[in-house]
Amino acid sequence: MVTRPDEGPSNTMPRWLPRAVLLVFAALAAFLALRWIFKQLAGLLTLLLVSLFLTFAIEPAVNWLDRRGWRRGAATGLVFLVLVVVLIGFVVALGSVLVREVRSIGDNIPDYADGLITWINNTFDTRLSTTRITRELTRPGGPLSMIGSRLARNAVGYGASLLGAVFQLFAILLFTFYLSADGPRVRHAVCSLLPPGRQREVQRAWDIAVDKTGGYLYSRALLAAISAVAHYAAFRIIGIDFALALAVWVGVVSQFIPTIGTYLAAALPVIVALATRPVDALWVLGFAAAYQQVENYILHPRITARTLAMHPAVAFGAVIAGASLLGAAGAVLALPVVATLQGFVGAYVRRYEVTGTTEAQEEHEDGDNSNDADDSDR
Repeated sequence: MVTRPDEGPSNTMPRWLPRAVLLVFAALAAFLALRWIFKQLAGLLTLLLVSLFLTFAIEPAVNWLDRRGWRRGAATGLVFLVLVVVLIGFVVALGSVLVREVRSIGDNIPDYADGLITWINNTFDTRLSTTRITRELTRPGGPLSMIGSRLARNAVGYGASLLGAVFQLFAILLFTFYLSADGPRVRHAVCSLLPPGRQREVQRAWDIAVDKTGGYLYSRALLAAISAVAHYAAFRIIGIDFALALAVWVGVVSQFIPTIGTYLAAALPVIVALATRPVDALWVLGFAAAYQQVENYILHPRITARTLAMHPAVAFGAVIAGASLLGAAGAVLALPVVATLQGFVGAYVRRYEVTGTTEAQEEHEDGDNSNDADDSDR
């Protein structure tokens, strides 16, 4: 074969290159489209996730009524009615407390201001005057005037936000009602798209989610009831007004608001006690701190041993991650979601015994053996 000296490598484009470039651009376009769709539907997805959580939470009660002859729609409606009545009673009881305390604080603001200014003058040798400070705060263009005008300008925005929150609440309730009332039909429709082996896995996963979420809700409700009873007795002994409403507030907020719920729960009764006698606030704070220790080390491990056996560090990290992803809704949903994932791990992941021992474990075992020998010599 004769080769020409000017013959070089081929400069033709590989046939697969245009197709590869086209696939890359198509994948990138699909990714951007899915990202845009997810961003637009993030609110709806959050509502559906919250509704699914509530469906898991109330399904044990609905199933209990269903097994006793209730139609599933009527059973769901009854559970909803009980929850709404409890929620309305809670809001009304707390509203009366807040209205009275805000009115009391408003009536006593002049006395508080006079006392504070007198203390500042005596302590720092100043010449402050209540009349002068009031005139400076309320003059045109002053701080209070600016705050009032800002609130007036944003009144429409606040009203729109309130209407949006009400709409979201009704949407969540509507989705929850249909998902719970038609729960078996929804599971049947999903499973009909899968082969028999996958159907069993979906049913098992659904049962684990219902068990963990329902157990989480009912264990929290039990802890809230115990906390409310204990704080009611303490508030009655201390002599605080609205003891029942404040005790219910402490029980609900401390159990159903993750991480910061304990501090928010104790803040309101402390403020109410401060409005009457400051020494009572110290008693309230001391009892709240003592009860929290009893709950953390005695009540909580026993009540949530089966439903939410979770390390505190894992729970704290889950709340932070949930709040970062979905805000307040993610913080509330984080604990039952992680509990459900733990249920999946326990059901599907096989664990093995640890065969090796570390030097610290060997020294600990040697120490235990020597102690046993000493005990036997005695």
